[in-house]
Amino acid sequence: MGPLAGLKVVELAHIMAGPVCGLMLADLGADVVKVEKLPGGDDSRRFVPPEVGGESAAFMMMNRNKRGIAVDLKTAGGRAVVRRLLAGADVVVENYRRGTMERLGLGYDSLRRDNPGLVYCEISGFGRTGPYADRGGFDLIAQGMSGLMSITGEGPGRPPVKVGAPVTDVTAGILAAMGVLAAYVRRLATGEGQRVDTSLFEAGIVHTYWQSAIRLATDAPPGPLGSAHPLNAPYQAFATADGWINIGAANQANWLRLVGVLEVPELADDPRFADNAARMRNLPALVEALAAPVRRRTTAEWLGRLEAAGVPAGPVLDIAQMHADPQTLARAMLTTVEHARLGQVETLGAPVKLSATPAGVARGAPVLGQHTREVLRENGYAEGEIDRLAAEGAVLLG
Repeated sequence: MGPLAGLKVVELAHIMAGPVCGLMLADLGADVVKVEKLPGGDDSRRFVPPEVGGESAAFMMMNRNKRGIAVDLKTAGGRAVVRRLLAGADVVVENYRRGTMERLGLGYDSLRRDNPGLVYCEISGFGRTGPYADRGGFDLIAQGMSGLMSITGEGPGRPPVKVGAPVTDVTAGILAAMGVLAAYVRRLATGEGQRVDTSLFEAGIVHTYWQSAIRLATDAPPGPLGSAHPLNAPYQAFATADGWINIGAANQANWLRLVGVLEVPELADDPRFADNAARMRNLPALVEALAAPVRRRTTAEWLGRLEAAGVPAGPVLDIAQMHADPQTLARAMLTTVEHARLGQVETLGAPVKLSATPAGVARGAPVLGQHTREVLRENGYAEGEIDRLAAEGAVLLG
């Protein structure tokens, strides 16, 4: 059931940041009802290829554990349906542009009159205040403007590189879920809801804690370092005889262990590498000194030797290798779930483990309108009313 069992969430969100928030809450047991637009539903239904049996793999990943209804918010009947859902909800998550919900009659000030305890979560590109509040939100744009692309890549003078994953979308969803839970804790104490406002821009900024600390201390913005760390060395990827390995020998004890494992004891007495500050000043020379010995053995050989010596290290895995890794499987981070059309499909598992009220993945992503009738019944609609709304095109009965 999860720790959030009984929490009613309405997700008026599409593509990624908002659905990530809903996903986090659903994995923890909340009843998340995803409201998809008509016609067509969430745009991620058209993020193909890849498809699984005609269903978008991207949509299925982001929307498992949710119930889904399909509503045309351009109709009076569709807006009335959503307003009734929100009157009985604990949380609403939306990621429309500023002003859209107000134009639909679903803004916070309007909804709180019917439901003063409602936690109203808004996820946008740049937040609901400030000179960029009206701009749309896209991960690539947020990565560039948050500074992330200035510190990602192989080094100075090379083209800017974004983080491979849509990190601002995902992080904004996680921050939103954190904000929702904080607001809900306060509501349990006071009965009062509130607005929760976060953005892709801020989600990118929070990943610059180390680099922002450097800039604020030195007034010099740091640049890209490949896989290296801006404050510790050696702490990066090295090529082995058959692949790549990350080595994290950042403190002095691990540095001395590393030179022993690599059989280069002379580096321990080299004044260029005497301590972390010296190693950071001489990082190119350090990398050059370590690169040749690391290439002498395979990744597996080094992992065994480094682990035995207590030096933090790990292989650089591709996604398929990560899926097959025994730790991934032991932590149930790859699991199967029942889909209404496809039967058992694979998906990622819940990333937070709780001992008394475990999180879990119990429901496949909905087909378009799959739960419309069910959810409307729960909210007091008679069968005739539901059929009338469907005939009018206000809702879709999957």
